[in-house]
Amino acid sequence: MWHSRWSPAPAAPLPHSITIDTKATRSIGGFRLLPRTDGANGRVGTFEIRVSTTGTDWTVVSTGTMPDTASEKTVSFTAVNARYVRLTARSEAGNRGPWSSAAEINLLAGQSASPSGVLPRAGWTATASDAETSRINGRAGNVLDGSTATIWHSRWSPAPAAPLPHTITIDTKATRSIGGVRYLPRADGTNGRVGNYSIRVSADGASWSDVASGTWPDTSAEKTVSFTAVTARYVRLTASSEAGKRGPWSSAAEINLLVGQTVSASGALPRVGWTATASDAETSRINGRASNVLDGSTSTIWHSRWSPAPAAPLPHTITIDTKAARTIAGLRYLPRTDGTNGRVGTFKIAVSDDGTTWSDAASGTWPDTGAEKTVNFTAVSARYVRLTATTEAGNRGPWSSAAEINLLGPSIGSWGPTINFPLVPAAAALLPGNRMLTWSAYSPTAFGGSRGYTQASILNLSTGVVSPAQVVNTGHDMFCPGTSMLPDGKILISGGSNSSKTTLYNPATNAWSAGPDMMIPRGYQSNVTTSTGEVFTIGGSWSGGSGSKHGEVWSAEGGWRLLPDVPVDSTMTADPRGAYRADNHTWLFAASGGRVFQAGPSRQMNWISTTGNGSITSAGNRSDSADAMNGDAVMYDVGKILTVGGAPAYDDSPATARAYTIDINNGVTAARTGDMAVSRSFASGVALPDGQVFVAGGQPIPVPFSDTDARMSPEIWNPATGEWTTLAPMAIPRTYHSVALLLPDARIFVGGGGLCGNCTTNHLDGEIFTPPYLLNDDGSERSRPTIVTAPATAPAGSTIAVTTGAPVSKFSLMRMGTVTHTVNTDQRRIPVTATAVSGNTATLKLPADRGVLVPGTYLLFAMDSKGVPSVASTITIS
Repeated sequence: MWHSRWSPAPAAPLPHSITIDTKATRSIGGFRLLPRTDGANGRVGTFEIRVSTTGTDWTVVSTGTMPDTASEKTVSFTAVNARYVRLTARSEAGNRGPWSSAAEINLLAGQSASPSGVLPRAGWTATASDAETSRINGRAGNVLDGSTATIWHSRWSPAPAAPLPHTITIDTKATRSIGGVRYLPRADGTNGRVGNYSIRVSADGASWSDVASGTWPDTSAEKTVSFTAVTARYVRLTASSEAGKRGPWSSAAEINLLVGQTVSASGALPRVGWTATASDAETSRINGRASNVLDGSTSTIWHSRWSPAPAAPLPHTITIDTKAARTIAGLRYLPRTDGTNGRVGTFKIAVSDDGTTWSDAASGTWPDTGAEKTVNFTAVSARYVRLTATTEAGNRGPWSSAAEINLLGPSIGSWGPTINFPLVPAAAALLPGNRMLTWSAYSPTAFGGSRGYTQASILNLSTGVVSPAQVVNTGHDMFCPGTSMLPDGKILISGGSNSSKTTLYNPATNAWSAGPDMMIPRGYQSNVTTSTGEVFTIGGSWSGGSGSKHGEVWSAEGGWRLLPDVPVDSTMTADPRGAYRADNHTWLFAASGGRVFQAGPSRQMNWISTTGNGSITSAGNRSDSADAMNGDAVMYDVGKILTVGGAPAYDDSPATARAYTIDINNGVTAARTGDMAVSRSFASGVALPDGQVFVAGGQPIPVPFSDTDARMSPEIWNPATGEWTTLAPMAIPRTYHSVALLLPDARIFVGGGGLCGNCTTNHLDGEIFTPPYLLNDDGSERSRPTIVTAPATAPAGSTIAVTTGAPVSKFSLMRMGTVTHTVNTDQRRIPVTATAVSGNTATLKLPADRGVLVPGTYLLFAMDSKGVPSVASTITIS
């Protein structure tokens, strides 16, 4: 460590400073200080950070107070170009003495974007598949030199010229958010202008992901390609044709990368490189600078000037410069946390492209509370946002203040109004006739014991009417069961609070009936309907005793029978609480010949046979995944599974943001795909008709019956890119005991959470999400294809005719879902392409393999050329 001098006495007095010389001017955007690990003396309290390019002239970039803790402290500030950074410690955090100390100091790269959104290229390098260096200076590095007179050119001598495709790769030397590429063709001729192109990105230079492709016209104009923001170090442009077909050449004068406009899980845009200015600020009595609203600290504030008296009068303004035009749809204002003076009352928000001409975006009055305030407005493209405070919320004086200000990106997708239920919908099943069944336990809001009855309700999705019911005739409290849809459309519900019971629900007659008892009592197990029309179950030590919850299978003819050669052991996680938690919520998928694939949550995967005595065989580990209890798994395409989130233990264990794909079509292969924006446990996943996967809810550390740090913004995964997009936030937290289901109109129901008696986290409600594929950019609904006629039933392997409102060739079959505790083994997507289209009639050949097209009731969606789905027609596969 560094420690200020203390001997001989007296110790050197505060303040103390330590200066870092980086030996070159570079972009710096933050500072990390690790306090000493062997004691508390000298922890920095009040501090100031200054920067300099010469070591003589210094500029203050940040001030504040660090808490008296041993954790590493991070200070972010507006990106600056500097060689020297100086930390001045003005107090000792615990007032133990006149000392200062530090174990480690790191500086953070400043990712600032130019007003055009272009990332600074200092220190970057470029390499190419080939380059002409014999006849001209055509080196790859020329695309980064800032000169339009120098170019990279593919090799043409000696003849023959190097053939297409050619690649040029940019190494930015650090991972950063990238959202686009700008390509400037050579200015001195036409040869080598890029025609067909593709763009890939990589974090390590080894594993690459496609982000964009297309064809550029044969012009000299600069070309810009924008794509979903990705975090990457390397960007590779591949030219597969020459725009004018003049030869096998490729060339470029300049290549720039654009900053990625990502939206955080809270909807806030990243503030890297932004600056803030104010009409006035108090800098004499306190550090009340405008920039404090962007520093990420709630202990620093902007405050209007009050000294010398008289104080600057209202109104006061604070202006955010985001350094580039971007889409902005809202503002979040956090009042100061150390007092009430200056809370903004009546306000106005204006936006501008140039800082001169302003347009009003929103206005209103905020209450006199310390809570963060959010204002949403119609999405606009702007660089500057100005908040004007015209009153003080409590009329305490002519002041205005703010701790933090965030700007919000446009909401992606939209949420409908909250739907109220007479119970916590801890389990749900989609029914024909545009209805949804939900149930809780013996009580609408609590569980416990084996009471022998269940509270249920049915939502009519067409009318919004919720009809309550009490199921008393089956002797079954159906809390925490296994759920499955049978080939005839009935719902089988097994175990739970009454751990041996089986109940059948017939949606055609709205009738409940008792089925045969299970061989092994269970709760928190998983069921799955097999290709043979049977139901397999395994695990479930939460109820009916702990341990030895081996496999068994149900059939309509014979009831339940044990599978003595399918022990549960290899499907269990290494949960510290043992079998009670380790065999819960297994991820099961039906496959051909009555087999079942177990994808998790244990890191080991398994193949299970349900014929005869059964068998279980390891399918290897899920790539480098750890155990992922309370994660989720979704079959988004034939034999293809996405797994997301989860934690090594059931509760009080950090969840992961990782996601993996598993392909079981030819052997079993598992690979890591893009991470979610945030870690999640207790989240629910839903396969969508276009092959994307929607994930909602959860927590970073799973704590049953708690909404602490609930993940409010869902995400959607694109299988074509492996990337995630953060969506519009929900109104209600959805954590433990929440559910999600795809609906016939291609929207998504998300609801429930809690079921803990008189607790504050009971959520007797749900919400319906409209995905982006149903919306235009302005938020209006897209026109959708329509299904006019389709058969109500069909056997697997048959050919069916579907009439649509206009010619359509792409369809998706989505098996109706049943869900509880994030487990939905029924849902799966089977894409179907028409074998023939005659006018508005499409001929579809259904898969013959019942391990693909598992018997049951499906939603049939027609998809237009833009991927917009129709409202589904219901078809039962017999």
